[in-house]
Amino acid sequence: MKRFLVGLARLRRGPWEMVASVLIALGVVMLMQPFALWAFTWSFLVTLVGTVMFVIVSHFPE
Repeated sequence: MKRFLVGLARLRRGPWEMVASVLIALGVVMLMQPFALWAFTWSFLVTLVGTVMFVIVSHFPE
């Protein structure tokens, strides 16, 4: 866990790509669930933020 947090602090690609991937997955789950309207409402924004974040983070150093 410490290695993950150090990678985030030093702007390394691996940990930030994982955060972006989790945001994308969370947005898709929010989109497909039938119970909470607030989750469905915010799902596109969460997925969009994760996708843009992934594109930006892919330029970070290893």
